Amino acid sequence: MNFNVIFDYMPMYTKAFLLTIKIGWIGIALSVGIGIVAAFILHFKIPVLSPIIKAYVELFRNTPLLVQLFFIYFGLPKIGISISADVCGAVGLGLLGGSYMAESFRSGLEAVAPSQTESALALGMNRLQLFRFVILPQALSISVPAIVANIIFLLKETSVFSAISLMDLMFTAKDLIGLYYNTTECLVLLVVFYIIMLLPVSVLGSLIEHKVRYRMFGD
Repeated sequence: MNFNVIFDYMPMYTKAFLLTIKIGWIGIALSVGIGIVAAFILHFKIPVLSPIIKAYVELFRNTPLLVQLFFIYFGLPKIGISISADVCGAVGLGLLGGSYMAESFRSGLEAVAPSQTESALALGMNRLQLFRFVILPQALSISVPAIVANIIFLLKETSVFSAISLMDLMFTAKDLIGLYYNTTECLVLLVVFYIIMLLPVSVLGSLIEHKVRYRMFGD
């Protein structure tokens, strides 16, 4: 282990880490938005839209992110739609994550007691108000473990961004290994930066889950 090599590579890994974090969290925010909208449509079985959302969920949950990125980055230009690698990464991650988030939110929605819905409708709320003020807050609380697991999964999936020439952590590690053959040092740095990226999410998710569970069940 050459620590001088590690110190020399640190700035490059830091830059790649910041890029990975930026694109990853933009994709996660997009996935949450898609997931909430998709879950709303599936929960209320909105005509026309519901089958489309079901097809979307099945398509993106059953194909690898790498294939989706290739389609977006290399396929769309064939029909005149060209986007940058950064945007491609965020959109691809958002679409993949949206399919998982949709199922997580939907399971949370279905876990809300029917009496809550009936009471809200009796008070004169429309479906949008019912969803926003009554069902969604409770569903989010129930879905916290699944949401945190999805976030960690999506952050780890950023490792395939290197396939579309994004200078993320994996791209940097492979590039440096190919150039200088300092495999051990490069892999150690890669592991360290992924731990820095993922461990706080895992710890924070556990704390939020415990707090939500305490509020709901008192234990």
